[in-house]
Parts: sequence; structure tokens; C-alpha cells
Amino acid sequence: MSDPQMPLAHPFDDDKLREECGIFGLVGGSDAANFVALGLHALQHRGQEAGGIVSYEASQGFNSARRFGYVRDNFTSQSLMQTLPGSLAIGHVRYSTSGSKGPTQIRDVQPFFGEFSVGGVAIAHNGNITNADALRRELIERGSIFQSSSDSECIIHLMARSLQRDIPARMEDALRRVEGAFSVIAMTRTKLIGVRDPLGVRPLVLGRVGDAWCLASETCALDIIGADFVREIEPGEMVVITEDKGVESHRPFRPQRPRFCIFEHVYFSRPDSLIGGRSVYETRHQIGVELAREAPVEADLVCPVPDSGTPAAIGYAAESGIPYGMGIVRNQYMGRTFIEPTEQIRNMGVRLKLNVNRALIEGKRVILVDDSVVRGTTSRKIKEMILDAGAAEVHFRIASPPTAWPCFYGVDTPQREKLLAASMSEDEMRDHLGIDSLRFISLDGLYRAVGEAKGRDDAAPQYCDACFSGEYPVAPSDQIEKGFQLKTAAE
Repeated sequence: MSDPQMPLAHPFDDDKLREECGIFGLVGGSDAANFVALGLHALQHRGQEAGGIVSYEASQGFNSARRFGYVRDNFTSQSLMQTLPGSLAIGHVRYSTSGSKGPTQIRDVQPFFGEFSVGGVAIAHNGNITNADALRRELIERGSIFQSSSDSECIIHLMARSLQRDIPARMEDALRRVEGAFSVIAMTRTKLIGVRDPLGVRPLVLGRVGDAWCLASETCALDIIGADFVREIEPGEMVVITEDKGVESHRPFRPQRPRFCIFEHVYFSRPDSLIGGRSVYETRHQIGVELAREAPVEADLVCPVPDSGTPAAIGYAAESGIPYGMGIVRNQYMGRTFIEPTEQIRNMGVRLKLNVNRALIEGKRVILVDDSVVRGTTSRKIKEMILDAGAAEVHFRIASPPTAWPCFYGVDTPQREKLLAASMSEDEMRDHLGIDSLRFISLDGLYRAVGEAKGRDDAAPQYCDACFSGEYPVAPSDQIEKGFQLKTAAE
């Protein structure tokens, strides 16, 4: 039997890339955990499997709660939140990408906590450590006892072995050993700490509400608690925040050219967030504009594949002059499967989540705008639904380049052989999906949409785009050890 607290898996909804997690922390004021719960609710799109909060209050020490399922179902209970007192708290929502690929175990749910000779510390990590296997082997050989299967626990053990005299210095020590991508929020009895890796692959922002300071994965989490957006934490920066001293900035890593994840613009971040001073919604709208310029087609209707394709579809329609319409309607209450997914229910597939607006579609040449094609399974089902509704033609326009390479920096990506674009050309994918035409935005077009007027600088790319280009800014050493083949010159 499945755990009654766990959201049941949707076998027909495995055709999207998923972020690993969202993180939030706050210091100052009172009832910090309540603010953290609100922040995590705003970040729920970044992880739906489980969530956790750790708080600190002088008379009670550190307290924690970790639960399977959604924030709204767990961290809105007054009886639970009363067990998390204090003016300092951090939290995490999880979608697993590392560790066990089976059902999430409660021991894998962050934040993780450790008690050192210099005091206790809790950490929440967004990203993926690409040398975690090697670090784990080394630490176990030296006597460390791991409690989880998560790569993030390596940070706690590295901190425990550090000889530095305070927690921030131990964290610097630990993170210098770590490769890959990380945004980390940590807390001691008095300090809230935030760190981004030197490339700044994963996001982290700083906000202020009244006398309190907060750190979050996205600005939308600041909005929900009424906090002002102060700035982004810079790549390679560590901030140490206390109630009395405010924000202190440190630079513990060797400076490198930033490589922020470009897919945050395309899909992961909420459209009401800001990235690099730009509205995510406006960027996605501009992706649709660029796509219409690069890949025009005669048609009667532009429809988004909800919800992530909506801003790009609006931009495509505006630039092309073709009417926009909600040809597909999303069931907004599909968050949890309401009945056990029997084989009959599984065969209903995407129809449980999406339904075609037949009156709008029938007899029309339809352009469907989606954010990505991963395995292609969902795209085929949506195409069948559109044709069943009487569409004359079906054209797909995709608001990202072909996803041909797996991500090792905190995104749940299938193995390369399961990615449609890894083995098929655009025309072959069109034939495989059985549609009239298929076009992806070019990598240059995507770069223009995010504000790089000249497109991608191939000699020095401005973003991490490894899932499209196969060019990994940090060598995925654990994966290479397992036999993963990096891109060759011929590719």
C-alpha cells in the first residue's frame, strides 16, 4: 500500500523536467516557522513529494517537523506549528533527483540537522552535488555514519570534520570540497546563512519584511509574506544574517564566470517571479515572440499546453497575428489522485488532467505551444486528443531547444537514451509524434528572449544550457565514473 500522506504518482505525468526543491529561511520577528511555511507554499511547484521545517527558540532549542505531501496539508495545522517556535527557521520542499529512486523516505526529507562541538546547524540544499558518490565513500571510510541517501547530507559530514571554529567557516570548508550546483540555506542558534555555488546555477534571493530578513529560491516566496525583494545572492557569495548585525557578505570561492540555469526562465520558476531583474512571465512571452519569428506556420488558432506553455503561446499569437484560444483546459484539482490509479485509470492518461475545448478546436488548424518535449509520451497523447476533437491540422511549437542531454545539477532528467531529442532529428520527432509540423526555438533565439541581443556566445556561454547543448560547466564526475559519455566533437 502507498503511504496515505504521499501524493500518488501520476504515471502519465512523467514527461516533464522537474526541479529538485525549493528553500526558504527567515530570521527576526516572531513565529518564523509560520512565515517559512507560507514561503514554502509559494515554492510548492519546485517540489511536491515532501517538506520540512526546522526552527530555533532559546528555551526549547532546535525543533523540526518533516512530512510527506503538500505544505497546505501539513504545515497549516496550529498544533504542528506550535511545536516550531522561535524567530529563526528554515524550510525545504522536495522532489528527489539524487539518492533513492524509489519512494521518498522520511529520512531523506530536509532540512538536515547536525550537532557539532561549536553548536547545532540545520541545512536545506537546492541543487545536485556531482561528486557526491566520491565524497560519500571517503567520508564513510573515515567513520561517518550516513542517515539518508541524499547527496546533501555530505555537506553536514564535511562540516563535522572541519577544524574551523565557527559554523560559517565550517560551511565554507565543506562547500569548497563540493562540486556541482548548490544554493544552500542554513541556520545556527543565532544566524541565517545563505550560499550560492561559484557558477550561480541555482537561484537564491534576499528579502526583508519589517525587521526580519529572509532567503528564498524565488521572489514569489517573498511576495506571499509581504517581504520586499532586496537583491539576488551573487554567484559564489555567502551571506550571514543576524538580528542585531543584519547582512554580512563573504566571498569564500574563487570567482568564476556565472552560468545560471537557463531552464529556470523557460519552465521551473513561477511566472510571477523575477530573475536577474526580468519578469519570468515577460521572458516567456518573448520566447513565444522569437518562436513565431523563427517558425511561422499558417494556422487558425494558437493554443497553449497549460499551464507552462501559456505565456509563450500568448507571445506567439501576438507576433503571428493568429488568434489565441484556450483549446485545452486544465483540471485545477488534479494535485492528488483521487482514486487509486488502476490500469483503467492509467489508460485514461492525460485526460485526467487536461480536456480539449472541442467547440474551439473542431475544424481548425491548431498550433500547440508547449515548454518542452522530453520523452514525447505526453505530446502524443495531447495530439490524439486534439485530433479526436476534430482539428484539421496539429502543429507543435516548443518554447525551448530540444532536450538532448540529462541535467546533473538538480533537475530530474531521464537517462539520455530516454530523451527523444538524443536519438531523433526534428523531422524524425515530428514523424514519431504524428503531427503536421514540429519546431523548437533555437538556442540563439532562447538567448535573445532572455535578454542576450546577440544570442549565445559559443566561446563563453552566458548560461548553463547543458540539457540543450551537452556542454557541462562542471564535469559530472560521479556520472563519468559510471560510464556517462560526454559530448564529442562530432556531436
